[in-house]
Amino acid sequence: MGRSIALALCLIAAFALAWSAERPPSPAPANTPATSFSAARAFPDVEIIAKAPHPIGSPQNVAVRDYLIQRMTALGLEPQIQRAEALFERKGRKNIAIAGGQVENIIGVLPGRDRTAPAVAIMAHYDSVPGSPGAADDATGVAAALEIVRALKAQGQPARDVIVLLTDGEESGLLGATAFFEQHPLAKRIGFLLNMEARGGGGRAQMFQTGAENGETIDLFRKTAISPTASSLTVFMYEKMPNDTDFTISKAAGVPGLNYAFIGRQFDYHSPTSTPANLDKGSLQHIGQETLAAAREAAFAAALPAKTPSLVYANTFAGHLLAYPPVVGWAVLVLAGLLVAIGAWRARSKGLLPWLDVIQGVGAALYLIALSAVLFRLARRATGADFGFMEQRYLLAQVTRWEIALILLAIGALAIAASAAGRGRTRLATGMIVLGSGVACSAFGGWDPIGLGLGLAGTILATVSFGRPATAAGSWAGVLATGFLAVLALQILAPPTAFLVAWPLALAGLGAAITAMGSKRSLPFLGVLAVLGAIGVSWLLGFGHGVFLGLDLPELLAVIVWLSALLLWPLAHTGENEKGVRVTAVALIMLGFVLVAVVRLDPPWSARYPQATHAAYFVEPSENRASRVSLTPDIPDWTRQMLTADGGEITQTTLPAGWRGQVWAAPAAPVPAAPPTFALTRQPDGSQHLQVTPPPGARTLGLVLKSTVPLGDATLNGRPVQALAPPGAETRINWQVAPQGLELRFKAAGPGALEVGFIAVTEAWPAGAKPLPPRPADVMGFDASDATIVGGTQRLTW
Repeated sequence: MGRSIALALCLIAAFALAWSAERPPSPAPANTPATSFSAARAFPDVEIIAKAPHPIGSPQNVAVRDYLIQRMTALGLEPQIQRAEALFERKGRKNIAIAGGQVENIIGVLPGRDRTAPAVAIMAHYDSVPGSPGAADDATGVAAALEIVRALKAQGQPARDVIVLLTDGEESGLLGATAFFEQHPLAKRIGFLLNMEARGGGGRAQMFQTGAENGETIDLFRKTAISPTASSLTVFMYEKMPNDTDFTISKAAGVPGLNYAFIGRQFDYHSPTSTPANLDKGSLQHIGQETLAAAREAAFAAALPAKTPSLVYANTFAGHLLAYPPVVGWAVLVLAGLLVAIGAWRARSKGLLPWLDVIQGVGAALYLIALSAVLFRLARRATGADFGFMEQRYLLAQVTRWEIALILLAIGALAIAASAAGRGRTRLATGMIVLGSGVACSAFGGWDPIGLGLGLAGTILATVSFGRPATAAGSWAGVLATGFLAVLALQILAPPTAFLVAWPLALAGLGAAITAMGSKRSLPFLGVLAVLGAIGVSWLLGFGHGVFLGLDLPELLAVIVWLSALLLWPLAHTGENEKGVRVTAVALIMLGFVLVAVVRLDPPWSARYPQATHAAYFVEPSENRASRVSLTPDIPDWTRQMLTADGGEITQTTLPAGWRGQVWAAPAAPVPAAPPTFALTRQPDGSQHLQVTPPPGARTLGLVLKSTVPLGDATLNGRPVQALAPPGAETRINWQVAPQGLELRFKAAGPGALEVGFIAVTEAWPAGAKPLPPRPADVMGFDASDATIVGGTQRLTW
């Protein structure tokens, strides 16, 4: 009973510490000292910038630009506008994607004492996605940048220039940053850059990306950060993901720096609900104060951080960041191994560490990973929400109860594995639990070989591991052995990530050494295990919460459950005749799935969390045909009413340019709409010149090009592009703000043809169409909704 109470208190303390650590600070009031960051002073800028959606090229974005010019002028930054065209290419194995457009970056300079020294840049983007006011992404970053430069100015003249770079067109393909670092002379002067972003409307600000060779950069960050959330694991993972921010461009240009963003309240990410009223002002405070601390150090320092070998680092507690060279990771591994060895020796000397028990402990740890992964996978599939940005919104609207469901499943899985190791003779029961969960995965969303594979693997592990009772010391030693092997592998293959296992392993090793591998069960020793467990698990929960927020892959949380088991195993392990823990574990899992059923069956939509809908009127002038279309994956009642307003039947189709993939569509009455114009002419040097002019009012132009012959020496609006796709493959162009149109030049290998699919988007419902039905309070338009899309195909020959 004492062990169970210790486990319960340990978990309560761990979750309380983790919850406290994940909360952003309170917003500082307007009367905060002038040299400090104040969210209250910055928030009025957020309210004005995020008054309405303001995508690149829109009148609302021009209004935001003009306001920012006034604000930066008042701060003495002498702002200038960089008007430029930029394009961003991404080449796949078969296709080429090009994003481009006309941007208006805003650049100001706070003069330093040495105008020739490398400058510090503070960067954020002022455009939003269509349909979203962008209070978090990235009005918060822009407002924070203005407050930061005000605070720096209040401190005195910095040692070097501080450049404020407010980019345009980030949401359309990092266009403003591309234009600045490719074309503006100030780009060559930047020696250190700080970027601010957001993914959601709340949460703590994370420093999630650095420039290359970040040793001295992390030294600066460690010295100045007030309440950091950062780790080399996050940087390592982010570099492997397809995500990009403006920092991608500055990093590619070789500029050292730090990239900050907060992630939380993700329902508001790129959503109409991203309003100033829904923004967590504590998140504004956190990103502002952390960026200011680094900016102040860099701006007033005699020298900027140089490129030195990267460090391994992570925040610990109370604003502390631990950092060391990767080679020190071997010392951490040796220390953890030594502590575990001391605990094993002490237990062995008492006859409590049979080697068979250690092997069973290894199997039990692997079973725990399989069981928790398959339970999380089953839960995710059972919610009924499909996978994807739009589909996940059903879960984001009820994110708290969804996360609680996963927590219940995690605790239940840990309790089952640890109690089964102690009781033995549970092969059938534990095997049936994991296999049944694996089979059940296919009951939701169709055949699931991954879930079945996890179930079969878990069944085999249960058969091997739970045939006989194992001592607490022996099975815990086996669990810790899996941690040691994992650290060894990570230290060899991915040193920046090894700390995630090494630090909890060292903490668990300390507990093992003190308690003779958990054999001492008196109150003081249980207290030691509970305290160490609360400290380590609360730290791990921060990473688990980050995975939960950042990736819709709950199976990955099985790693956090396993790492928690390194610390909690001796408290969760039961004796041969104890049955209460297993009953409790099964009850927790059942309760978790009851909550999953609530998630599935109780629609979360409300005025605060409205259901996303999309409406567009698609017109094909050449065919005298029109459709009402929706880009959302489902068809709510409002969408069905909108689609069938002209009496047509709903089907799934693809727009001519392949824009956004499959859409829902229903026939509609044709309305007048002008398409883009195409003119292909042969030039004296034998090249071809294609001029595409969008219709008046269109802000977005999309093209899909397929050639019948090889094309080369291509330029787009005078800018070289790597190449057009080979014959039969696609080149996709998405261009924002093209009042003069697009000019594509290329040389062809011989006579041929260019197949062109096109769309032009005007963000207004056509005047000649039946009006949209009114949306109730729990329904909202999303993205470029309520728009007119003109599309079709052209075949151009030469």
